Amino acid sequence: MKEFSPITQPHLSIPHQVAWQSPSNIALVKYWGKYDPQLPANPSVSLTLNQCRTNTSVWCGPRPSAATGTYSFEFLLSGTPKPDFHPKIEGFFHRISSYLPFLTQVHLRIESENTFPHSSGIASSASAMSALALCLWQIARGAEALSDPEFYRQASYLARLGSGSACRSIWGPVVVWGETPGIPQASQEFGWASDRVHPVFADYQDTILLIDQGQKSVSSTVGHQLMVGHPFAEARFKQAHDHLGQMMEVLAQGDLDRFIDLVEREALTLHALMMASNPSFVLMKPATLAVIEKIRAYRKATQNPVCFTLDAGANVHVLYPKSISKTVLQWIQDELVVYCEKESYICDTVGSGSSPING
Repeated sequence: MKEFSPITQPHLSIPHQVAWQSPSNIALVKYWGKYDPQLPANPSVSLTLNQCRTNTSVWCGPRPSAATGTYSFEFLLSGTPKPDFHPKIEGFFHRISSYLPFLTQVHLRIESENTFPHSSGIASSASAMSALALCLWQIARGAEALSDPEFYRQASYLARLGSGSACRSIWGPVVVWGETPGIPQASQEFGWASDRVHPVFADYQDTILLIDQGQKSVSSTVGHQLMVGHPFAEARFKQAHDHLGQMMEVLAQGDLDRFIDLVEREALTLHALMMASNPSFVLMKPATLAVIEKIRAYRKATQNPVCFTLDAGANVHVLYPKSISKTVLQWIQDELVVYCEKESYICDTVGSGSSPING
């Protein structure tokens, strides 16, 4: 990646407002464990989603003379001030301030809205931090920079410093993060979008069953830290490299049987690592396990290539090709929705990544 110099003043005159939408993503090969500064202990690959996204606008204006503290900003989620989020945003600003030192010289009004429940295992930090990074980077670089591919790679770099998986939400449909043999383009510092994607995965379906819409009992940040000294850490990191190489072949060739095998093994490995850590924690719910058993039984009975994956939460992502979406969605409504909290679920599909919001 080209080095990018600190930008001491926003490129655009202030006051100024920009807005971006950025999607969540679901990892197929999971990243679990990290080290400073927000670098992955193992590589990962994800499918970028489409409907599950964060819409963020940032108004940048003069810093009030009465402002105290290093940074002057306000944050609203769905129109409501959320001071509880300020420490995380301040931490992000601190990590990117060497690239955007003007952050200490302005006032920011950040307004975000999610299309899905926050902190329930659908990677809200990935969509939120990538959208915020893109807004700040556009303020710094100017609208003309949006035609430069380097703009997005640098935005991915910045997004990673807010949330590791956020670097994968910039592009779609398949994004790799983390160095690994056989993929020289892959980097620890930003996401890389693969151009070898079989057509079957270009519009793959993801129906997200909202088993539990509440906030997770243990944050992903804490979970990543528990990989330090984990008894299975080294074996897991080696497995992730092996699985990533296999998964990239699968995604290029469209081999759905191998896809199902790898995706489900990765999902269960992630939760096994949580349960084997010290202290251990269990994020799956009884309904999560019931849905997994239902999916496997349905696949065996019908031979339809339907599989599940899980993020760091109780919710289940049901993955399947678009060609069988009508049949599978009817089955989901008939058999699986009953396990969802308030019978809530989200129908999503693979998407192409982030984009500016004009207005």
